[in-house]
Amino acid sequence: QVQLVESGGGLVQPGGSLRLSCAASGCTVTIIIMAWYRQAPGKQREMVATIMSARRTIYAYSVKGRITIDRDNDYTKLSQQMNNLEPDGTAVYYCAGRARSRNYWGQGTKVTDSS
Repeated sequence: QVQLVESGGGLVQPGGSLRLSCAASGCTVTIIIMAWYRQAPGKQREMVATIMSARRTIYAYSVKGRITIDRDNDYTKLSQQMNNLEPDGTAVYYCAGRARSRNYWGQGTKVTDSS
């Protein structure tokens, strides 16, 4: 079992910056992939950024150049630096991890457009 807890959400203006964090606990030695997803009101959940072994990363096209994902060596801490946030960027951001063919999710942290 893996537990994921996000933090760092809040109010932000378009063009602003925010850093999200995720703390993993439990059987973290089995984690092979971690990612950030987001779900805007009325929309489906979508992948934002993924980080794998050797810190290989994949970004959604819409966030390339504005978001940076990173993790520690032990897969216990995941972060996402978000810059130049887009207008109408209100969404709940979820931390996700894959371990032993199972997907784990955090409860989410909300980022709200304050404009």
